[in-house]
Amino acid sequence: MDVFRTDRIRNVVLLGHGGAGKTTVAEAMAYLSGMTNRLGKVTDGNTVSDYDKEEIKRKFSISTSVIPVVWDKFKINILDTPGYFDFVGEMEEAVSAADAAVIVVSGKAGVQVGTQKAWDMCEKYKLPRMIFVTGMDQDDVSYRKVVEDLTELYGKKIAPLHFPIREDGKFVGYVNVVKKAGRKYIDKAGKQECPVPDYSQEYLDKYHEILLESVAETSEEFMDRYFEGDEFSVTEISAALATNIQDASIVPVCMGAPTELRGVSNLLDDIVGYFPSADKRPCNGLNQKTNEIFEANYDFTKAKSAYVFKTIVDPFLGKYSLIKVCSGVIKNTDVLYDADRDAEEKLSKLYILQGNKPLEVSEIHAGDIGAIGKLVRVKTGDTLSTKATPVIYPKATISTPYTYKRYKTKNKADVDKISQALAKMMDEDLTIRNVNDAANRQTLLYGMGDQHLDIICSKLSERYKVDIELDKPRVAFRETIRKSSDVEGKHKKQSGGHGQYGHVKMKFEPLGDLETPFEFEQIVVGGAVPKNYFPAVEKGLQECVLKGPVAGYPVVGVKATLYDGSYHTVDSSEMAFKMATVLAFKKGFMEASPVLLEPIVSMKVTVPDKYTGDVMGDLNKRRGRVLGMNPDHNGNQIIEADVPQLEIYGYSTDLRSMTGGSGSFEYEFARYEQAPNDIQDREIAARAAMEDGED
Repeated sequence: MDVFRTDRIRNVVLLGHGGAGKTTVAEAMAYLSGMTNRLGKVTDGNTVSDYDKEEIKRKFSISTSVIPVVWDKFKINILDTPGYFDFVGEMEEAVSAADAAVIVVSGKAGVQVGTQKAWDMCEKYKLPRMIFVTGMDQDDVSYRKVVEDLTELYGKKIAPLHFPIREDGKFVGYVNVVKKAGRKYIDKAGKQECPVPDYSQEYLDKYHEILLESVAETSEEFMDRYFEGDEFSVTEISAALATNIQDASIVPVCMGAPTELRGVSNLLDDIVGYFPSADKRPCNGLNQKTNEIFEANYDFTKAKSAYVFKTIVDPFLGKYSLIKVCSGVIKNTDVLYDADRDAEEKLSKLYILQGNKPLEVSEIHAGDIGAIGKLVRVKTGDTLSTKATPVIYPKATISTPYTYKRYKTKNKADVDKISQALAKMMDEDLTIRNVNDAANRQTLLYGMGDQHLDIICSKLSERYKVDIELDKPRVAFRETIRKSSDVEGKHKKQSGGHGQYGHVKMKFEPLGDLETPFEFEQIVVGGAVPKNYFPAVEKGLQECVLKGPVAGYPVVGVKATLYDGSYHTVDSSEMAFKMATVLAFKKGFMEASPVLLEPIVSMKVTVPDKYTGDVMGDLNKRRGRVLGMNPDHNGNQIIEADVPQLEIYGYSTDLRSMTGGSGSFEYEFARYEQAPNDIQDREIAARAAMEDGED
C-alpha cells in the first residue's frame, strides 16, 4: 500500500448497537474500494474484519479490526468495532485512535441503546460523527421514523443528507438533499439522475430547510442572505456542512443497503468530503525531559511519537502493537523509546493491517494507523517516541470489569499454561482480570459480562488448547467476636527427656476496629510468664487469625490480653507457649459470641429515569440499602446503595435484562457487617463440606 500524507488520511470508527450492520458496511467499503475482489458476508464467516474463529462461529464482532481502504486518492482507516456491551473495551480503544465516527443504525430495529451509547462515546471524545441507516432494501424499514427518533433525542443537530426513493416497495434510488436532485442506482456503484418523486417533495423541502438553517449559522453574512431569501450554492452548502460536521454542531444522516452496495459509495464520498484529517484535531502529550506540554498535533515535521492503542496477540501470527502516529514519520529502521517502561525498542518491520492480513510498509506518516511486530515489552496505552524527546500521551479510559467467576483447571498439569495464556489475553484485552484470591483459595476471572467470560473460555480452549471450568465464586467473609471471654490454654507433653510446657491465661474482647486482625497486650505481673515468651504468644495469635475457628475465614477486630500463666524452668519453650496460645484462642474465640462478617460494597447504578423503580426494587431484594438518587443531566438517575457482595453475583445480566441494556453499574468494597443468621449457618455448613471434600 502507498504511503499517504496526513491531510489525505481519515481515521473513522464504526460504532453502533450489536447487529446493526457495522461489519457489513465495512465489508462493502472494502469491496467497492477494490481492497477485496469479493463481497464477504457475516453469515458466511468470510468478512475481512470478523476473522477470529470465535467471531466466525458466533456471527458477531468480538474485537476491533482495522480495514484501510483507498477512495478518491484518500486513505480511510476504518476501525470496525464490536457493538455488544461485553466488548466495550475494544470500542474504547478504537475511539481513542479515531478522528471521526460513523454511527450505524439498523433501519429495521431503529435507534437502540447501543446507538445512544455510541453517541455518548462521541460526545466524550468530541468526535465529529455521521449516522448511516442500513437495511433500506427491506420492505418494512422506515427511514423517516429513524430520522424523527434521532431528532427527538438530539434536536436540530440531526440533518438528513439523503432519503430513499422506492418503486413498488423496492429501494431503487435516493434524493440528494444538498443538490435537491434524485438519483437511481444502475449497478454496484453507479447511479444516474432522475426526477424527485412528487411524494418526496414535502420531505425534501423540510430537510433542505434544516440544512439551510445550519449553513446560515456559520457566518453573519450567510445569516443575512438566509433572511433575505437568497439561495446558497451547492458549494457553499457543502463547505458550511464540512465546518459544522467537524465541530459536531451538525450530524448528517445518510442511508443505504450495504448488502446490495447501495449508498456505500456516497458514505465514502461524505467521509472524504466532510470528515477532518488527523491534523485538524489537537494531540498533546507531556515531554518527560522538560516537563512541558508537547504539542504533536499530527505534525510530520516534529519529533517522532506514536500511541499504542491496541495489542493483538496471536499464537500463530505473533504480537502486533497497533499504533497511531502522533508526530513525525516512523520508519522501519527506527529505534524508539518507550517512556512508560523506560526501554528502547529497535523496529524491524512496520505493517498496515487489513483485518488479520499484515502488509509490510517502509514508513508511516503522522496521523496514520499501522502496526509494529514483536515489541516484547510494549503494552497497550504506551507511548513510543525518541529518547531525545521522550513523550507520554494520556491513556484511553477503559471500562472496569465487575463481572467475575471462580475458575478451575480441568487438568492440573495445565495451571502454568493457563496462567501464560491469560497473560497474553490480558495484553490483548484490557477488560480481562486474573486474580488470585488466596484468602478463599480460589482464582477469579473478571470480564465485562457472562458472554465475555464464556468467550474467554472458548479462546483458551481453541487458541491455547487448555480448558477451564467456571463456577460461582466464594465471597471473602471474615470472623470476629461480639462479647468478651476469659480462658486459659495449657500445652503439656512428657515423652522422656525434656517435656513441653506452656500455660497462658488470656482475655479476648472486641477491638472495635474491623480493619485490624488483632491487637496483643500483656499485663503479666510477677514474672508468671517470662518476657522472652511474649513474642511466642503473639506469633501463636498471628497464626490463629489467618484461619478462624468458626468457618476458617480470616479473623478481624479481636483484642487479646495475656494476664497470667505459668512456666517450667526446663520444659517451657517458645513452641510450647505458641501451642498454648493456639488452644486459648480457639476456646476464647468460641466463648465470645463469634459471628461471620460479610463484605458490603458501595454501588452506583446508572439507569434511565423510567427504570428506577424496577432497579430499586431489585436492589431491595438483594438486601441492599438505597442511600439516595442523583440525576446525571442526561435523562438518567444514579442510584447509590450499599449491597452485600454475596448478592451481586449475576447482577450484570439482570441489570441488562431490566433496562434493555441501558443500565450500567460500578462498585467498590466499603466495609464488613455482621451477616444474618441464615446466611451464617449456610456459609458455615458450606465451608465444612468444602473442608471435608478437600480432606
